[in-house]
Amino acid sequence: MSKIYKSQSNPKQTTPWGQKAATSAVFMMLGGAIAVGGEYLFSSPRLFATTPESLTQLTQKPKEELLAAIPAPTNFVTDVVNRVGPAVVKINASRTVQTKLPPIFNDPYFRQFFGDRLPQTPGRRVERGTGSGFIISADGVILTNSHVIDGADKVTVTLTDGRAFPGQVIGTDSITDMAVVKIAAQNLPTVTLGNSEQLQIGEWAIAIGNPLGLDNTVTTGIISATGRNSSQIGVGDKRVDFIQTDAAINPGNSGGPLLNAKGEVIGINTAIIRNAQGLGFAIPVNTASDIAEQLIAKGRVDHAYLGIRMTSLTPEIKQQLKAERNLNLDNQEGVLIVGIVPNSPAARSGLRAGDVITAIDRQKISTASEVQKAVENTQVGDRLSLQLVRQGNPLALNVEVGLLPN
Repeated sequence: MSKIYKSQSNPKQTTPWGQKAATSAVFMMLGGAIAVGGEYLFSSPRLFATTPESLTQLTQKPKEELLAAIPAPTNFVTDVVNRVGPAVVKINASRTVQTKLPPIFNDPYFRQFFGDRLPQTPGRRVERGTGSGFIISADGVILTNSHVIDGADKVTVTLTDGRAFPGQVIGTDSITDMAVVKIAAQNLPTVTLGNSEQLQIGEWAIAIGNPLGLDNTVTTGIISATGRNSSQIGVGDKRVDFIQTDAAINPGNSGGPLLNAKGEVIGINTAIIRNAQGLGFAIPVNTASDIAEQLIAKGRVDHAYLGIRMTSLTPEIKQQLKAERNLNLDNQEGVLIVGIVPNSPAARSGLRAGDVITAIDRQKISTASEVQKAVENTQVGDRLSLQLVRQGNPLALNVEVGLLPN
């Protein structure tokens, strides 16, 4: 915290003559130092090797030429933007939407009053959106968010040098909000991918993108948190543990890179919380890289699936269950299954609503996100060993993991 210091008056007041004498002495000493230093500088060939002729030439150069020779001030953000900025792209997506007529428009009684003024057939409208992306290979492979290009009829990718290319969607994955786009170009600038597992809270974060139509916008902040699960930020259908940052992220930033101080991509900017400030979220680059590899290889991602609806047994949930359903789970720790999807792997394995999952493969479970991670880390067809409590009694079940339906 800064402090304000007040000057204190000296009890001994200097006379005006004394002030002038002291000032003169100071200027004499300063002038002497300048004179001596100047003589040394101009007489020493090591420190000042310019000849009188070259000095004359130097002073005769135009001011603009002299200023251009002075290096511009820089910092690490400037360095990162200069290196990575050309690999960040703008993505325009357009989709045609069929508009449906309200049922009342087809009512003969209603039409007799309005006649030809009512639309006769459903119409169409074109929706357009703008997002960001970044180039990961010189032959035009680009990563972005799935929601940027979801359902698009036409995708256009614009580089920072103004060139625009049609974009081919290689694959999308709505579960992680990831997409891969390809453009027909060569020798493009690319980014360097970092390691999101090594992130530290408080380190620098730099976002580059095209928010609200403002192309090539750069914002800075820090890594505020890691491991934010999807339910915490209001996107419970996503299977991602997000990076939280206070670098400004707005609509249009989606799909753009979140960078560290070395200019490495550590995340993909993807989400904000409405009406909040300083709360932006990015998909960790390690997750994005894994998903991108599958999308490039086969155009889709196969997600493991159990088919349960669940909630963590927090003190608040226990109290609510006791009050609303007369269910006492005060002594239980784990994850409560609140619903089973019909014909799902969970249903076929005998899991029931009301079961409490306490461990998976002998690893203690306390939150729903831990169950989701355990499922996501398996392959379709693998078996998970679940330790449960059913109506107060311990139970073990083996569940074969299935494929998440589209």
